[in-house]
Amino acid sequence: MADARRRALLQGGLAGALAALAPATALAALAAPVIANTAADDPHTPSGVVRTRSGRVRGFVDRGMQVFRGIPYGADTAPRRFQPPARELPWRGVRDATRFGAACPQRGAKDAGSEDCLVLNVTTPALGDGARLPVLVYIHGGAYTTGSGSDPLYDGVALCTRGDVVVVTLNHRLGCLGYLYLGELGALGDPTYADAGNAGQLDLIAALQWVREHAAAFGGDPGNVTVFGQSGGGAKIATLMAMPAARGLFHRAWTMSGQQVTAAGPRAAARRSALFLDALGTRDPRRAATLPVAALLAAAAVRDPSPVEDMALYFGPVLDARSLPRHPFHPDAPPQSADIPMVIGNTHDETRGFLGRDPAMQALDWRSLPAALRAQQYVDLPVDQVIATYRSLYPDYSAAQVFFAATTAGRSWRGAVLEAEARARQGAPTWAYQLDFPSPLEGGRLGAPHMIDIPLVFGTLAVPGALSGDSVAAQRVSEALSGALLAFARSGDPNHAGLPAWAQYSLAGRETMLVDDPPTLARDPRGGERRLYEQAPFVQRGTF
Repeated sequence: MADARRRALLQGGLAGALAALAPATALAALAAPVIANTAADDPHTPSGVVRTRSGRVRGFVDRGMQVFRGIPYGADTAPRRFQPPARELPWRGVRDATRFGAACPQRGAKDAGSEDCLVLNVTTPALGDGARLPVLVYIHGGAYTTGSGSDPLYDGVALCTRGDVVVVTLNHRLGCLGYLYLGELGALGDPTYADAGNAGQLDLIAALQWVREHAAAFGGDPGNVTVFGQSGGGAKIATLMAMPAARGLFHRAWTMSGQQVTAAGPRAAARRSALFLDALGTRDPRRAATLPVAALLAAAAVRDPSPVEDMALYFGPVLDARSLPRHPFHPDAPPQSADIPMVIGNTHDETRGFLGRDPAMQALDWRSLPAALRAQQYVDLPVDQVIATYRSLYPDYSAAQVFFAATTAGRSWRGAVLEAEARARQGAPTWAYQLDFPSPLEGGRLGAPHMIDIPLVFGTLAVPGALSGDSVAAQRVSEALSGALLAFARSGDPNHAGLPAWAQYSLAGRETMLVDDPPTLARDPRGGERRLYEQAPFVQRGTF
């Protein structure tokens, strides 16, 4: 079906697609597509022209797929800083859509970014042929403060080639620009900024509204939209599932190493906003809305009041009784999303992705382990009890292995379990997986770290920065995992021929697909760790 569309493109006069067709077809024949990074300034064959609500756009053809970059889905946010997004301005003529748009300004970025960042990118095999393909909308990670949809790891060509789908990536407001809670100031008489605490989430809703309106023009089905995201992207999706304005904008949800059980309460968010505004030098939100972005980013570097983490100010979704009227997954799963099939995934060694490169953590012994755990597991359990439990569960583990297992279980994995449990109690269709495939990088010491799942899902195994490597084994794992995503996007069920039968998650069985080479289905994997940590309350970052 996808090959037929490519032939139609060729017959329509897109001569340069011929050179891209051969490698795309060859890649499709592999166990999983592997793509190389394509520089943004390479010469491209022009794509067809698509009419959007605000004007026409033309992209380029890349390996047989039609690619559009930097399409506005909202107006420049600078004139409306801290306010909900507005519709993009129309343009005349045909807009060039061959370059990525700006990322939201963020600390540590190589370029300054821009507040004119409400842009998205579309990759499609079917343009103007009446196809109604599944649409996959990827929401990037980076917590709520960094990242963009233009990372080469998110290139949609391989997924489109393999699965005959439409892939969308996007940018939205981050950090203080997207999640600075000013509701209490608004309550004192100025409602202009009442929605500032969730402006970034409202951007995502605006993007999904644009997708619903334009899916058919790009060959997609507006009635079959899957949102998927890793880390902060998964957390943003969990939050969307509890936002009434997002109801009906997506039909399946796939999260990878990203959970949002609770949002920041208004008191906690207001406390952080006060620290930010004091560092900025003004308590007047109208004044803050006019200051240079660099000043805002500098003020956001002030230390967070968290009692357990030494980090810059946390910004994330806020329980504001407006756009987010409840916690995403507390005290239960959001009723509005009970009919949305959901896959909840994590990696076996999440914290090795950001703590595993520290030589001191790799060199931990039994004497230094207790202090490291007190600082990093974020759960207030007796450290001696935690160590004794792990040594009983895994007698062969070294002190460093106990550290990475305990920090993974105490910090990120716990939230995934709570979300799966809440969905199971609700009777909502839910599948869980644990990615066990180890990264070959750095001598294998990273295990299956945070972010290894991104190239495996996208098929971008050969892109620089892919933690998966591009071995034959990695290609098989990619086929299994991306195949599950594609099956899920088509039918709402991740089962496919490349996996053992994948049962839905239940409280009785805690069925979990262990994604490795080969994949296996397990019942209650790491049950001993789960029972250990459920003795303590789970505290989501930023809640207090």
